[in-house]
Amino acid sequence: MTQRFPITPAGLQKLKDELKQLISVERLQISREIEIARAHGDLKENAEYHAAKEKQSHIEGRILELNHVLAHAEVIDVSQIQLEDRVVFGTTVELLDLENNRKLNYRLVGEAEADLKKRWISISSPVGKQLIGKKVGEEVSVHTPSGIREYQILSVVIQDEGE
Repeated sequence: MTQRFPITPAGLQKLKDELKQLISVERLQISREIEIARAHGDLKENAEYHAAKEKQSHIEGRILELNHVLAHAEVIDVSQIQLEDRVVFGTTVELLDLENNRKLNYRLVGEAEADLKKRWISISSPVGKQLIGKKVGEEVSVHTPSGIREYQILSVVIQDEGE
């Protein structure tokens, strides 16, 4: 069975845009950089050439990765989800950290969309795995590198795609 990657429509578009940028701009630019570096002579000791080839390798690797994710993406329209106070893909969860009484908000998304700066976590992360399927009021225990953390689910909401 092929692995499917859950993703929101906005997340899918973002990956498509990144792939287009890599193929139509970055790939062409790095090819030019390699040609310029080649013109500088001996390739064995040409730092510009080796740096450009390494950058090319990273770009090609990301293109392959994006093609794979896009080919196996399972688009989930969050606006069509029946909420019922249960944590599911695409929802934003407000948690209470029972150790320090701090409130936290996380949006549960697929791995390709996870972004800690936005507080978007993957459904396959330790916290995400523990939250999926739980209801408002339930408590969850999460194993973290710093030990076990206890949270209570305060609310579950669906936000617009742009949020």
